[in-house]
Amino acid sequence: MRNYTTVTEFVLLGIPESEGLQMTLLFLFSSIYLCTLLGNVLILTAILSSSRLHTPMYFFLGNLSILDLGFSSTTAPKMLSYLSGQSQKISFQGCAAQLFFYHFLGCAAGFLYTVMGLDRYVAICHPLRYTVIMNIRVCSILAIGTWVGGLMHAIMLTSLTFQLPYCGSNEVAYYFCDIPAVLPLACEDTSLAQRVGFTNVGLLSVTCFILILSSYICIGVSISKIRSAEGRHRAFSTCSAHLAAVLCVFGPMIVIYLQPNPSPLFGAAIQIFNNLVTPMLNPLIYSLRNKDVKSALRDIFSQKKLLRK
Repeated sequence: MRNYTTVTEFVLLGIPESEGLQMTLLFLFSSIYLCTLLGNVLILTAILSSSRLHTPMYFFLGNLSILDLGFSSTTAPKMLSYLSGQSQKISFQGCAAQLFFYHFLGCAAGFLYTVMGLDRYVAICHPLRYTVIMNIRVCSILAIGTWVGGLMHAIMLTSLTFQLPYCGSNEVAYYFCDIPAVLPLACEDTSLAQRVGFTNVGLLSVTCFILILSSYICIGVSISKIRSAEGRHRAFSTCSAHLAAVLCVFGPMIVIYLQPNPSPLFGAAIQIFNNLVTPMLNPLIYSLRNKDVKSALRDIFSQKKLLRK
């Protein structure tokens, strides 16, 4: 029998090679996080308040805004807390919760991007049947499916990770609790959890990305048949922006989980981009440039001005 002490809390060592940059990073990441919250709250407000935006596309965008709010809030508050000089400790349960919500919301967002690609495919390639195919029932089932799929994915990964005993070092060499950083601290063989974790996340990301790419290839073929040069330009502009957002989401996940041993600084930089920057860019890419959303926001602010008067 070995003597050991069960780990009850972890210490997040933070962003690698960031000594002396805490205040600069605090200001930078706080600004990005606030922009993320503001942008996604504005999108949700516009969608909920304007009947013109009660369409399948904006229904899915509303779900994406909720996921982005939760996803960025899973890691950002704790990171900003210890960058400001607060404790870097996190309880065992808190670490498990962080890993769970990170994979739950991240996976649900990945599935949602796939659904949004399908929605755009139907809208552009089958416009006359769009309202019949993407009816309220179908949209609700697809949206619920993304959330349930993310939930099942996160339950599996979290249970595999935290059913292992942790009885040695409690120092997580990262800025949040994720599978690559937590598993090396376990006291038993982690090969099964590593194989399932890395393979599951990596293959899911690749599969969703291939499905989205296939949708946009079909969309591109349909767009090329549009006779109007202005119509083609507008459609290609929208699709290229959406594909850029998809690359920002799936690129980091594929790199991290199909390359399990990247350099710590490289891995942290990719994760920070994925966790903070992408949720900030999504409102700009998908909605805030849209004239219907701008019009809805103008109506909201004009109504508030009238009420004040």
